[in-house]
Amino acid sequence: MSQNAPFFEIKNLHAAVEGKEILRGVDLAVNKGEVHALMGPNGSGKSTLAYTLMGHPKYEVTAGTVCLNGENVLEWSADERARHGMFLAFQYPVGIPGVTLANFLRTSLKAVSGQEVPALEFRKRVREQMRLLKMDESFATRYVNEGFSGGEKKKAEVLQLALLRPQLAILDETDSGLDIDAIRVVADGVNQVKGPDMGLLLITHYENFLKHITPDFVHVLWRGRIVTSGGRELVDRLLEEGYDPLFAELGLKAEQGAVAAGV
Repeated sequence: MSQNAPFFEIKNLHAAVEGKEILRGVDLAVNKGEVHALMGPNGSGKSTLAYTLMGHPKYEVTAGTVCLNGENVLEWSADERARHGMFLAFQYPVGIPGVTLANFLRTSLKAVSGQEVPALEFRKRVREQMRLLKMDESFATRYVNEGFSGGEKKKAEVLQLALLRPQLAILDETDSGLDIDAIRVVADGVNQVKGPDMGLLLITHYENFLKHITPDFVHVLWRGRIVTSGGRELVDRLLEEGYDPLFAELGLKAEQGAVAAGV
C-alpha cells in the first residue's frame, strides 16, 4: 500500500440487485480516526452500499474496486472481511433463537481474533461495556435479540462493536426507530468506541443522530452515487432545508420515488 493511500478506499463502485443497478459509481476514502457520515433520501442506495461492502451475496458488484490496507476486499468472502477488521451494525438486527448474547459475543471474538478470550477477562469486558451502554447485565444470558426492543437491539449492535474493535465500522442507520433518549445512549456508546485506530462510516438520514456524534466528513448519496461532500455545516443545512434545495443547486432533478425498496 502506498504511504499516502487511504486505509479504506472505494473507487467507481457499481452494484446491482437482481440485475437492477443500484450503485452507479461510488467514490469514497476513509482514513483511520475519521468519522464519515453518509446521508441521502430513502432509496438512494445507502443500505445497498453497506451490504455490498460486507459481501452480501444478493448484491453483485459490476464495476469498481474496494481496498482495505491496499488489499482487494472484493476477493474476500463476508467472513473474511470480518476477520480483516470490517464490521457492519445492521439497520434491522435479527434474532438468533437458542444462542445467548454472551456466547455469541465470545464466539465472535474468537472468530475475529483467532484466540480464545479467558472467561474472567471476557465477563469483565462485557460488564464494563454494558454499563456504558446502560444495558442490564441480564441481557447477556438472553437469546440474541429475542424479545429485545428496537433500542435494545441497537445497543446490542454497539456492544458488539465495542468488544470486536474493528478497523472499519459501518453503522447502517443504527439510529432508526429510536427515541431521543435511546439515540443519545447509542451515540454515547459509539463515541466511547471510536478512536485513532478505527475508521467509522455512519449511514443515516436522521440529522439528530449527528448532533451527538460529530462527523469529520459528510457525504450525500443520491441515486447510487455521492453527489456532494462537506463538513458539519452540510448536516445543518439539510436539517434546515431538506434535500430539494441542495439537489436543485447541484442541477439534479428531484427524486422520482425510491431507487429500489429497502435499499
